[in-house]
Amino acid sequence: MDETVVILTHGLTKSYGRVRALRGVDLEVHRGEIFGFLGPNGAGKTTTIRCLLDLIRPDGGHARVLGLDPQVDPVAVRARVGYLPGELRLDDSFTVEGQLRFLNHLRSGKADWEFVRQLSRRLDLELKTPIKNLSKGNKQKVGVLQALMHRPELLLLDEPTFGLDPLMQQEVLRLLSEMQAAGTTVFFSSHILSEVQEVAGRVGIIRMGKLVEVADVAALITRSLRRARVRFKEQVDARELEKVPGVRLLSADKLSALLEVEGEMNGLVKALAAFPIRDLDTERPSLEEIFLAYYAIDGKEGE
Repeated sequence: MDETVVILTHGLTKSYGRVRALRGVDLEVHRGEIFGFLGPNGAGKTTTIRCLLDLIRPDGGHARVLGLDPQVDPVAVRARVGYLPGELRLDDSFTVEGQLRFLNHLRSGKADWEFVRQLSRRLDLELKTPIKNLSKGNKQKVGVLQALMHRPELLLLDEPTFGLDPLMQQEVLRLLSEMQAAGTTVFFSSHILSEVQEVAGRVGIIRMGKLVEVADVAALITRSLRRARVRFKEQVDARELEKVPGVRLLSADKLSALLEVEGEMNGLVKALAAFPIRDLDTERPSLEEIFLAYYAIDGKEGE
């Protein structure tokens, strides 16, 4: 296996009874990147992550994590991974610090406790608080902290900002970017498109157990449809712009035009040079708009 490839799956399948959760997932995540794994509930995100850690066994296909087969050596895989499950279970008999120290003991004491304190301050998490007294959002912070505290080679995070307020969501995203800068590979699932767009370099979109797209976030946005509104200094016939490949005229009057542009803007910009332009506004689609386009197909999601 190429040492630059941290996660590799080929033909991964998994069914729960009659429900096909994964339908041949081929995935490749490279060392040092932040990879966003997108899909609504039931699309197969959590099932994929659990297969990578051998928490469940796929029905078919294979996976490699950090060059290891998780079915052959799951302990070695988990020792090098920071994992945040989608359904976090904590022990109410512990304080936050007690829970973290217990988990650190299971990891052979790898965590630097000063780093743990730094993380707790940034997450506004009091270490002496009993777990039973924590809100749902603060329990999520404990989950994030325990995943990061031993500075793992790979982070596998299932909806890491779920239940957090907007300011804390931003802090978690900053922490992920800092972990990446320090050499950690980050693989996180999410249905919050704005956060994926903010930090991920590449994204995989999973639909009904099938990976329908893997692409650089920037490239995915750039190649998608954009809108351009042009205002002219004098009356023109904007229908001429429809002759440009990839350009469609949505509406127009003598002094303005609203255009839809597929792909690069070069052709339109060159064509506009022949017109008396007063103003030009362009609007790129968000990752959310692109994502929703993939799900605009009839059919129900898998569970």
